[in-house]
Amino acid sequence: MAAHFGRRLRKGAATTAVAAAAVAALSASQAPDVTADDQGRQTSSDATSSPEEAADGGSATGNSPYYTDLPPLNSPNPSPSTGTGRTTPGAAEAGIPATVLDAYKKAEAALREKKPGCNLPWQLLAAIGKVESGQARGGRVSADGTTLSPILGPQLDGNGFATIKDTDNGAYDGNSTYDHAVGPMQFIPSTWEWAGRDGNGDGREDPNNIYDAALAAGHYLCRFDWDLSDQRDLDKAILSYNNSTEYLNTVLSWLEYYRKGSHEVPDGTGTLPEDRSDDNTVRPSPSTPGTSSPKPGPKPGKPAGSSPGPKPTEPGPKPAEPGSPSTPPPPTTTPTPTDTVDHLEDAGTARLTAMAGDAFTKRISTRAETDAGKAVAKVRIRFTIVGDTDTTFTGGESVATVVTNSTGVAVAPALQAGEQTGAFAVRATVVGRTIPGVAYNATVTERAADTLVRTSDKALTCTPGGEFAEPVEVRATYDGAAADKVAATATLVKSADDPTANDKGPYFKDADGKAIRTLSGLKTDANGLLKLPRLYADDTTGTFLLRVTTAGGATLTVELTVAEAETTSPSPSPSPSETSGA
Repeated sequence: MAAHFGRRLRKGAATTAVAAAAVAALSASQAPDVTADDQGRQTSSDATSSPEEAADGGSATGNSPYYTDLPPLNSPNPSPSTGTGRTTPGAAEAGIPATVLDAYKKAEAALREKKPGCNLPWQLLAAIGKVESGQARGGRVSADGTTLSPILGPQLDGNGFATIKDTDNGAYDGNSTYDHAVGPMQFIPSTWEWAGRDGNGDGREDPNNIYDAALAAGHYLCRFDWDLSDQRDLDKAILSYNNSTEYLNTVLSWLEYYRKGSHEVPDGTGTLPEDRSDDNTVRPSPSTPGTSSPKPGPKPGKPAGSSPGPKPTEPGPKPAEPGSPSTPPPPTTTPTPTDTVDHLEDAGTARLTAMAGDAFTKRISTRAETDAGKAVAKVRIRFTIVGDTDTTFTGGESVATVVTNSTGVAVAPALQAGEQTGAFAVRATVVGRTIPGVAYNATVTERAADTLVRTSDKALTCTPGGEFAEPVEVRATYDGAAADKVAATATLVKSADDPTANDKGPYFKDADGKAIRTLSGLKTDANGLLKLPRLYADDTTGTFLLRVTTAGGATLTVELTVAEAETTSPSPSPSPSETSGA
């Protein structure tokens, strides 16, 4: 989180102690693996996430600074003090600006429909929004939810923060050298590139808009089929947003606080946070990306200038002449792992193909190497699905970022084929570098069946001009499993050797009642079953063939018989002698 409000609210001296105690109290309501240490801070036995769990390898925010204020101990919704009409500070802390609150709740509703198994509570978005930007600087947003001024984090140049070189050419953060976290939910540009959403329906994906940012944060937290009602998944999701145990503890505290109660306040009147995780770090001003601002001034309540200035010091030694033995060497910058990557190589990815609706059984593997061919660990590799396809990675995203392991290899999440068939590609690139990537070709084939059988062995017969007693039903399977949504065609053929449609014999009826002998566009149901319409017969007798074919080559030929009804001969009349009674 990196908004710098330009002023700090004054609090009573007891606030820090109360807030510390709040965490200890709140920790009692957390899951069993979340406890409180002897300083009142929450800790988690599962407070780290692997590259596979936190799929973007770093975080949504690039692990930017955030606000560390903790919620007060008193109830979020206290009654007004008797006779004063005033509320305690807890009520103010529980107030969320109207537009910001609306954005959180709409994001929750959207995720409830799109990913119901995620169980995303809007209070989690509110907790993250609180520590990232103080609810968009207390709700300083326009009617459509756009912040009235940019909220930018410090440039991520490795000076106390991560090193993330520019990925958006300054489009979002105004800095074409390094990236900054952007907007009320503090997305770095490289994450927003794939996680961005249009939450207010204006056709744009703007990280500075609270509706867009809240919806994007919801989708980000719900990837990988995480269930946020499970404490372990909740911890993983929060840590993937900013990989810090202290960040996890702070967000969990606000989540619990908002769950106990909150209320709407007018935009622009929200309570602003005070303490930041980088209070002792030189950081840039939000309004001028790429430049450094002075360190924070004295804490609230401590008058400026009350601390004595530094004592005068004796002049230091005269600098040595350039080239003299005592001249210190020029400072050097240790290259990051990302800086050492020269190229990417395929790490043994097998042929990528899957049937529509199925998961790809093979995964993409990419290795980062130096110019000497040495593997490079701890490098973020971005995998992007390109082309006309509805295939996604597991979790429904089209982009995933994974950190290379100790052998320099990053394995992309599994691909999930959609219904659209055809070829597409997945491109692997190094985050923060402009070196050529690696493209992997993939193909989605149509749903297929390899076996067709009738569900009944009853003979299919009919009299001329009549109607067959029961429709034909078949079951399609593939590798022994039900083959659902498989395209099929049914044709009344001339013979076993002539697959053209017959012009006589049994037939189906179209919507107008006319005879047709070929049905196309059929599909098996979820159980692989296909029930054909009822069959009729013209006046031609004989044996006829119905052929059912499916994608994948499965074929079934069914025999149909049209014959005159059998007649029963009358019994012969008895002779007179048989009836005379003689």
